[in-house]
Amino acid sequence: MTRTWSFYMDFLPVIVIIGNECIDMGLLTLFKAATLEGMNNHVFIAYAYAVGTSVLFPVTLFTRRSRVVPPLTFTIICKIVLLGTIGCTSQILGYIGISYSSPTLASAIANLIPIFTFMLAVTFRMEKLAAKSRSSNAKVIGSIISIAGAFVLTFYKGPSIMNSSSLHQPIDFLKSVDSSWAIGGMLLTVDYFLVALNIILQ
Repeated sequence: MTRTWSFYMDFLPVIVIIGNECIDMGLLTLFKAATLEGMNNHVFIAYAYAVGTSVLFPVTLFTRRSRVVPPLTFTIICKIVLLGTIGCTSQILGYIGISYSSPTLASAIANLIPIFTFMLAVTFRMEKLAAKSRSSNAKVIGSIISIAGAFVLTFYKGPSIMNSSSLHQPIDFLKSVDSSWAIGGMLLTVDYFLVALNIILQ
């Protein structure tokens, strides 16, 4: 029984993270489909916040807190407003970026969140870098490779593999850069940077 419970607790976070990513990508795909049908970006965001509030607010009324909640001071209110502003801004930029590009690009650039979090953690002295540490070197090299890959995805959009007409056309690398695709990629990059900043500030 103990081994079963330990196995369950070890894999539960992984399952939750995978489920969260699936829901997130599903929401991005739903947003892209809704905007293609003519829905405004801000209207979709308002609906998303309304649904999130209606689901999460009742949960707070029935869950028990494991520790004493600090009093609601002006400083805490300012922090809540700051986190809310960053979160809302990142979501708006992300959805605008998807409207310029695609959910596929968003899911690829989302892999930069750990990189941005690591960079901000080093900047705010939450994590230390050691030049002779293999762990630190691996993190730095991985960050560089991830950022380079994100730039490739942002500034290069290859020919469609599902379009039969593209098979009969030569690939012109000079014409592969789509301005709207690049704008969407940059907006998504800023979006995920703000997500990482939100994580650090929390």
